[in-house]
Amino acid sequence: MFDPTIFENLKVVMEGAVYDLDLEGVILVVGRQDLVDLADMSRAYVIRFRLKDGKCTGELRLIAGLADLAGEKLEWKHATPGCSLEIKFTLEMKETGSACHTIQRELEAIWDHRPDIRQTVSYPYHAEAGRDRLFTNEIRCSFNRKIDEGHWSDFPELLDVMVDSLEALEPHHAAGETG
Repeated sequence: MFDPTIFENLKVVMEGAVYDLDLEGVILVVGRQDLVDLADMSRAYVIRFRLKDGKCTGELRLIAGLADLAGEKLEWKHATPGCSLEIKFTLEMKETGSACHTIQRELEAIWDHRPDIRQTVSYPYHAEAGRDRLFTNEIRCSFNRKIDEGHWSDFPELLDVMVDSLEALEPHHAAGETG
């Protein structure tokens, strides 16, 4: 009989929680990937969504490396198997100066200073400076610890905080900026 791994169990719970919000009309799932990397024998599950009428995207990424998968399946004595959880938000911006500072402050308040929040701003090399140039802001939230089945009940609250984050980011999106 097949015994699912921590990764597979968390993936099912995470996906179910996301699709529950999609069915309620709160968010719209815009992409998902279920990946096996044969080069390093890792697994990754990615699901992307946005608010129903929003432009910013949120992404949940669940990752299990070879050591986690092998340690669990082979029942290694000193193994502490689990998964990494990464969260990413993406938005297009016309202006980055004070907006990035405001975004950092708002997200740290929403997340209660728990994850490490890092913004990376970029733009195409040939994009001309001026009103029409758009910057891409990728915001990554890292918890820097593994999760396992003991954390399955955290997903609904985690998604609520992600929705709050998307609502806070939406006014900063180029399509919604007033400045």
